[in-house]
Amino acid sequence: MPSLSFDAELAAVWPRLRRFAHALARNPADADDLAQMAAEKAFKSFSQFHPGTKFDYWMFRICRTVWIDMIRSGTRRAAREVPSEEGERIGFDPRAAVEATIDLKTAMRAMQRLPEEQREVVALILVEGFGYREAAEILEQPIGTVSSRLARGRQALLVMLGESG
Repeated sequence: MPSLSFDAELAAVWPRLRRFAHALARNPADADDLAQMAAEKAFKSFSQFHPGTKFDYWMFRICRTVWIDMIRSGTRRAAREVPSEEGERIGFDPRAAVEATIDLKTAMRAMQRLPEEQREVVALILVEGFGYREAAEILEQPIGTVSSRLARGRQALLVMLGESG
């Protein structure tokens, strides 16, 4: 079996891990800190990674665990809203797909209003494309719980998006 390179594995999953961190933290600075802390924790414990385990599952679980630890320990910075103009400049090219950008921003704002347990399931399944079973393994939740939270999250998003449309 070829040896795993932590750097190569992390590079492959990094964009998805950052999106997941943003879904959890809701704040760009906190999300970047969360992703970095998860990467650091994974690097330190890479010797415990079992070949055959999916690296992305492992990283998402570490990220979620670090997030829970941050919340429990109270070290997370006080939640604050970033001015909307800053959010609109992130990855925004006014020449391309203005309507799609507006729709995406509206959907992301609505997603941020979901309760945390629904938001993390929506982020994993609808944004990151994991299956129900995969999300259940990452979140260490029964598949029925994941399914229920996804259904409630989808319904809440539809209601919120209907209000903004």
